[in-house]
Amino acid sequence: MSGFDDPGIYYSDSFGGDAATDEGQVRKSQLQRRFKEFLRQYRVGTDRTGFTFKYRDELKRHYNLSQYWVEVEMEDLASFDEDLADYLYKQPAEHLQLLEEAAKEVADEVTRPRPSGEEALQDIQVMLRSDANAANIRSLKSDQMSHLVKIPGIVIAATPVRAKATKIAIQCRSCRNTISNIAVRPGLEGYALPRKCNTEQAGRPKCPLDPYFIMPDKCKCVDFQVLKLQESPDAVPHGEMPRHLQLYCDRYLCDKVVPGNRVTIMGIYSIKKSAQSKNKSRDNVGVGIRSAYLRVVGIQVDVEGSGHSFAGSVTPQEEEELRRLAAMPNIYETIAKSIAPSIYGSTDIKKAIACLLFGGSRKRLPDGLTRRGDINLLMLGDPGTAKSQLLKFVEKCSPIGVYTSGKGSSAAGLTASVIRDPSSRSFFMEGGAMVLADGGVVCIDEFDKMREDDRVAIHEAMEQQTISIAKAGITTTLNSRCSVLAAANSVFGRWDETKGEENIDFMPTILSRFDMIFIVKDEHNEERDMTLAKHVMSLHVSALTQTQAVEGEIELNKLKKLISFCRTKCGPRLSAAAAEKLKNRYILMRSGTRQHEQESDRRSSIPITIRQLEAIVRIAESLAKMKLQPFATEADVEEALRLFHVSTLDAAMSGSLSGAEGFTTQEDQEMLSRIEKQLKRRFAIGSQVSEHSIVQDFMRQKYPEHAIYKVLQLMMRRGEIQHRMQRKVLYRIK
Repeated sequence: MSGFDDPGIYYSDSFGGDAATDEGQVRKSQLQRRFKEFLRQYRVGTDRTGFTFKYRDELKRHYNLSQYWVEVEMEDLASFDEDLADYLYKQPAEHLQLLEEAAKEVADEVTRPRPSGEEALQDIQVMLRSDANAANIRSLKSDQMSHLVKIPGIVIAATPVRAKATKIAIQCRSCRNTISNIAVRPGLEGYALPRKCNTEQAGRPKCPLDPYFIMPDKCKCVDFQVLKLQESPDAVPHGEMPRHLQLYCDRYLCDKVVPGNRVTIMGIYSIKKSAQSKNKSRDNVGVGIRSAYLRVVGIQVDVEGSGHSFAGSVTPQEEEELRRLAAMPNIYETIAKSIAPSIYGSTDIKKAIACLLFGGSRKRLPDGLTRRGDINLLMLGDPGTAKSQLLKFVEKCSPIGVYTSGKGSSAAGLTASVIRDPSSRSFFMEGGAMVLADGGVVCIDEFDKMREDDRVAIHEAMEQQTISIAKAGITTTLNSRCSVLAAANSVFGRWDETKGEENIDFMPTILSRFDMIFIVKDEHNEERDMTLAKHVMSLHVSALTQTQAVEGEIELNKLKKLISFCRTKCGPRLSAAAAEKLKNRYILMRSGTRQHEQESDRRSSIPITIRQLEAIVRIAESLAKMKLQPFATEADVEEALRLFHVSTLDAAMSGSLSGAEGFTTQEDQEMLSRIEKQLKRRFAIGSQVSEHSIVQDFMRQKYPEHAIYKVLQLMMRRGEIQHRMQRKVLYRIK
C-alpha cells in the first residue's frame, strides 16, 4: 500500500518549451548517435583473424585523399541494427541527412588533428548500396513515394554538371536586412522566398511585398546533374514504349556514368512540382499533380561493355557446368546446331553466326590503337531463305541485342543524335542503336533498302568501333563495340545468275568491312525441297507440344550464359604455327583473286584486302573462345579458312558465273550477245514484231530455242522491249 498518499508534484513550464518538437529533436539526436555508433563500431572479420573497422578506415582514407564520401552497405546496417535500416528504407530523406551528419562527426574524430590550413571540416556524402533485388521502372507506384528503391536501366542522356544552392542568403531590398544560412531542400524542389519583410523599425515605412532577393556570392553550392534513365530493353513488354525516369545526382555522384551505360540505381523516389503550363488555366485541374523523379543515393555501373553479363552472377556450380560444356570435343557443332534450331539447314551460316556471337579478342597495341575483335556478317540472298528469322534469333540470344530494319532507321538513330533539352534549352546527346548495343550485336534487316547516306554512318562504327560526332557545339566520340549482322536482298529481288556482279548493290568500302559475306540462294532441288517441306510441316504440327530441347542442342538460356561467360573470361591469341600457315594461305588467296580479275577483266566488287586477313584471325580466335582455350590452333585456322572460303571468296568469285542451267562457258555468253546484237539490228526503236516470227527466224539460223527466250527475257528485264496485245507482239522501247 506504500505511496498511496503520495500527492505527486505539479509544475508549470513558464518558458513555454514545446514538448512535441523536443521529442522529435531527441529522437533525431538518438538516431544520429546510433548511426554514429554504427560507423565507428562496425567491423569486418573475427577476433582470431583480426578485424578491421570498415567504415572508420574508409572515412579516414577517403578524407585524406580529399574525397569526402563513403559508401554504406544496407546489409551491414541491417546486421548492426535492424530498426535503423528500416527507418532508412521507409523515410530515407530525413534519415540520410542524419547519417551524413553522423559521418561528418566520425570523420572529425578520425582525422584529428588536421594539418594547418585544413581545419575546417568538410561535409561527407553518404552513398548507399544494397544487394536487394531490383524493382523495375514500371513497378514504381504512388505507395513507393519517398521510399528507397533500387532500379536497373540504361542511362540514355545526361545534362552537363550545374551548381545548385544548398544554403542561401537573402536580403531585403528596402531595409537591407539580410537573412543568411537558409537551408534549401536537396533534390529538384525549389525554395519559395518569403513574401514579407518582418523587421519593424520605428519611423520607417513598411517594406513592400516580395522584397527579398538572393545574394549569389553568399550561397553555398553543390554540383548536380540530371540523368535520364530508360528501362532495359529486355524488361519492356512486347509492343510497348520503354519508360523513362528522371534522375537527380549531386556531389560525387556526378559524372559517374555516361550515356549508354547500364546501371543499377539506389534512390529516393521523390516528386517535384510539374512545370507550370504556359496558359494559366482558370480551373486548376492539375493542382495536386506532381511529376516523379528519383534522387540518386548510389550508382552501380554494371560490368563494362557486356551489359547484363551473367559472368558476375554465375555460381561456381554453373561455372563448372559451363566449363564442362566448353570442354566437349564437338562443342562447335553443338553450338551451331542450337542456333535457331527451328530453321532447317544452312549449317555454314549458323556456324558463322556462332563465331559472331562469341567474337574474337580485342587488341590494344602499344601505341594506343585498338584492333576490333567483333565479327561482322552480311547475308545476301533470295527472299524466303529465313534470313530475318536468324536475325531475330540472334537478337534474342546475344547478351545485348538491338534489332532495326533498314527503312525504319536513320543515320542519327543508328549512331547518335544531338537533342535540345526542352527545359534548359541546352544541347545534349542521345546514343542510338549502335551505342546502346555496346558489347553486343546490332541486327540490321533490309540492309539494301537503307538510304546511301545513312549507310555511310555505319562505316566508322564497323571498323573503328567508335562514333564521332561534331554537331551543335558538341564534339565527342562514343564507343560502339558491337558486331553488325546485316541481311539484304539482291538488286533484282532474287539472285540473278546471268548478271553476276550487278546483283550486289553495295560499295566495296562497306563490303570490305564485313568479315563474312554469305550468298544465300534458293536452289531447286527435289530432295532438299522434300526434307525442307517435311521439316516445316512438323514444326507446324507440333508447335506447342514440343517444349524441351532436342538431343544434342543447348537450350537458349544456357547458350546465352555460355556466350557471355566465354566473352568475359577468355581472349585467345593465334599460335605461331597457325599464324605461319595463315600467312601463306592469304598470299595464295590474294593471287587467286588477282588471277580471277585478270580472267574476267573487271574488278570484283567484293575485295580481298588486309581486312579479310584480320577477319580470318578473328574467326579463328572465336573458335578457340568457344572451347575456352588460350590459343587458336592450326585446326581453328583451317576451319576459319573453310568458313571464309564458303562465304566471302565464294561471293567474290560468283561474279563470273554467267548463268544457271549449264550456261557457264564463254561460248554460250558469246552466243547470247550475238543473238542480242542481231535482234537489235532486226527491229528498230518504236517498231513492233510478232514474237513467234522472231523465234522461228532465229531457230532457222540454228540457234537453240532456250537461248533466244533467255535473251528476250533479259531485254525485258532491262526494259528494252515490251509485250503488247496479249503477249503476242514485241514492242521495242529503247
